[in-house]
Amino acid sequence: MQYEVKNSPLPVLICRLEAGESIECQRGAMSWMTSAIQMKTGFGSGGSGGVLGALGKIARNAVTGESIFRNTYSAVDGNGEIAFASTFPGDIICFDTTTEPIVAQKSAYLASTIGVRMDIFFQKKIGAGFFGGEGFIMQRFSGQGMVFLEINGGICEYTLEAGQSMFIDTGYLAAMEETCSMDIEAIKGLGNVFLGGEGLFNTRVTGPGKIWLQTMPANALAGSLQSYLTSNSN
Repeated sequence: MQYEVKNSPLPVLICRLEAGESIECQRGAMSWMTSAIQMKTGFGSGGSGGVLGALGKIARNAVTGESIFRNTYSAVDGNGEIAFASTFPGDIICFDTTTEPIVAQKSAYLASTIGVRMDIFFQKKIGAGFFGGEGFIMQRFSGQGMVFLEINGGICEYTLEAGQSMFIDTGYLAAMEETCSMDIEAIKGLGNVFLGGEGLFNTRVTGPGKIWLQTMPANALAGSLQSYLTSNSN
């Protein structure tokens, strides 16, 4: 399979499939495709099969808010092309899960090749789940294949050494390697808490491993638009 991402900051992922190749996505993610591509809806290829596998996917999607079904698009009648447009201004990046499992925010998933497994990523420290902004609603992608993720705004990549930490405001962590760990840290000082406008906690991600930060989280944009719309409605 060949692919390219074009037209940033409103990007689209264009995949060119050879006969017999397939790609999966969430229901409704396909934007356009050629006539050689055929669709099949099911539970997807990632994860365990059977009843237990289906129940696991139902539980996972109940937490993340995604559909329990995934669409598989295959090039049946010769080579074909299929496109997945981003739902938010930003970028689309690709990870090879064969090399390293990747952990990403729940809204990042766009599409994946056959063989990529999607699971809920649990934090060892419960505080990171409840207060860190990501925690229990992050997803882990592993297996054999490529996963394509949506990034809100621009992307900044950092490599953290063992023990090195980055403090991140809620929503700005787009993805990280599984070797990284996540925790929360309370903002110090009453003046900083009540006057700083940064909330009560920051997310702390500690290496070793790479992290990918996004410059325009959906929640930050929504807050800006809400303030603007409220001020203009008075």
